[in-house]
Amino acid sequence: MPPLTVGAKAPDFTLEGTTEEPLTLWEVLKETRFAILAFYPLAFSPVCSDQLSLYQEVSDEFERLGARVIGVSVDSKYTQQAFAKSHGITFPLLADFHPKGAVAEKYGVMREDGVAERALFIVDSEGTIRYSYVSELRKNPGADGLLEALDSMQEG
Repeated sequence: MPPLTVGAKAPDFTLEGTTEEPLTLWEVLKETRFAILAFYPLAFSPVCSDQLSLYQEVSDEFERLGARVIGVSVDSKYTQQAFAKSHGITFPLLADFHPKGAVAEKYGVMREDGVAERALFIVDSEGTIRYSYVSELRKNPGADGLLEALDSMQEG
């Protein structure tokens, strides 16, 4: 299945991770205008470490634009917790662990080799995907595309 595109309805999910209780997409969307879903292959890999640390650095800017980041990978919740602690990440990191990759599969970003693509989605408060981007696996997509998309959503 190809990655979900702009205009598609975002599948809801409930996952455990760095939050006290399992988190659902709809719970996040009740609290903010936009959810940024950042699917990443594996915690502690160099590119994932750089990418998620960058999102932590610009998280105040995301919040100013009405967005909250949620990281999702196939790692276990214990790996997610250790990764967040070691990198100072305060936004939720969720474990798409069992069944492995089920959420990534729903978004069309689960790879045959057992990890998620490096993919970004912005979901609005109605549950509609407003931004969809799949990066090369070994390339950090950065935050500029997300910030530009969120800026344009403020205007329209």
